Amino acid sequence: MTVRVRFSPAPTGYLHVGGARSALFNWMYARHTGGTFILRIEDTDAERSQPHLIDAIRDNLQWLGLDWDEEYRQSDRFHLYRQAADSFLERGLAYYCDCSQDAVKARAEARGESGGYDGFCRERDVQPGDGVVVRFRTPDEGIVAWDDVIRGHVEFENSLLEDFVIVRSSGVPMFHVANAFDDLDMGITHVVRGEDLVNTVPRVLLLRRALGATDQPVFAHLPLIVNEKRQKLSKRRDDVSVGDYAARGFLPEAMRNYLLTLGWGPKDDIEIRSIGEFIEQFELADINKAPAFFDIKKLEHFNATYIRALDAEAFAAASVPFRGSIPDKLFTALAPEIQNRLVRLNEISVLVDWIVGDAPEPDAADWQKVMTKPGVADVLDAVIAGMADCAWTPDALEALVLGVGTDLNAKSQLPVRLAVTGRRAGLPLFEPLAAIDRPIVIGRLRAARARM
Repeated sequence: MTVRVRFSPAPTGYLHVGGARSALFNWMYARHTGGTFILRIEDTDAERSQPHLIDAIRDNLQWLGLDWDEEYRQSDRFHLYRQAADSFLERGLAYYCDCSQDAVKARAEARGESGGYDGFCRERDVQPGDGVVVRFRTPDEGIVAWDDVIRGHVEFENSLLEDFVIVRSSGVPMFHVANAFDDLDMGITHVVRGEDLVNTVPRVLLLRRALGATDQPVFAHLPLIVNEKRQKLSKRRDDVSVGDYAARGFLPEAMRNYLLTLGWGPKDDIEIRSIGEFIEQFELADINKAPAFFDIKKLEHFNATYIRALDAEAFAAASVPFRGSIPDKLFTALAPEIQNRLVRLNEISVLVDWIVGDAPEPDAADWQKVMTKPGVADVLDAVIAGMADCAWTPDALEALVLGVGTDLNAKSQLPVRLAVTGRRAGLPLFEPLAAIDRPIVIGRLRAARARM
């Protein structure tokens, strides 16, 4: 069997980490087996689908290093889904229904039930028109079952499944019929997606049978991704957008590597390695069914490891969106020190902001610890005096500041750093200090001295 898998996002929102993991696991399995990975945009919901979100999803997938072998948009295939729905109507497998949601709800309440369609229009002669939908006639007996690679044997009784809508009142097919038709038409062999979609499988399999299929794909429903409170990741509550992680300076290789550990891991427990080695080991049967904890600290560890592993050219290229207006020559000189301090690339600005702009206001606690000690005022006075006419080079500035500390038997570098940079720690001080104009540095030292 030639493996054919698909990732089918709906362009009603930005790609989130759960969707990205589903895409990644499908891609991994296709590359492991030499199969085909399909990107299928499920834009049947015309009112909510937005073209720019399709572009964003494609960009995020490419950022993660995922390529696809075929691409489709369901909006280009509506006529095929309508033909399928019409064939169901002709064969008595579907019928028109004019029940409003309020009517369905009222009948359910009268029965003492919480909701659900009751087949009211099954035998009524409803004609197509405004407010009329097409419902699939669910069998009254039997079961729908499959052996899920991750979740084991799953089955639903047909008698408990309501007759569901397959064509909206607008004439637009629902995603269930589009999903079933496309999986059959495209020869999808494995459906790998989140476990929150388990309850849609019975509908799709019933539709698939109605389309004439005698087989069904292999299903593998991935475990939920949860936050630190063990709650399912939520767009309203958690940071879930893949694009946001890219904007915050996470490397795509680190993000991809980390997503692979959410429910799956290599047998030798070596979690950071090349994608080729992961592909060799990847098997659907090794995916864990327990919820996967999205641990931002672990992701940051992965990211810091990948940042440190970049060669000079790759680091320079990756840092371009985050370095601001710092001169290229100075950035190149400071790059090794910057690279070894980063967890995320957007932290570059914190390290260099005092070089290319105004220094941030020192933290009150830092000021108390550093600037209120005996002798600090004398240190600043001596450094200010010495900077008036010393050579403006890294070596000369270092000699001046450290020399003042020796002469006064006091710490000198730390108070100078806090006065000039606004922070107690950061990059080595003297090379970037020499890149700032003399009057600016002296002005910051005098402001700190006046504040004392």
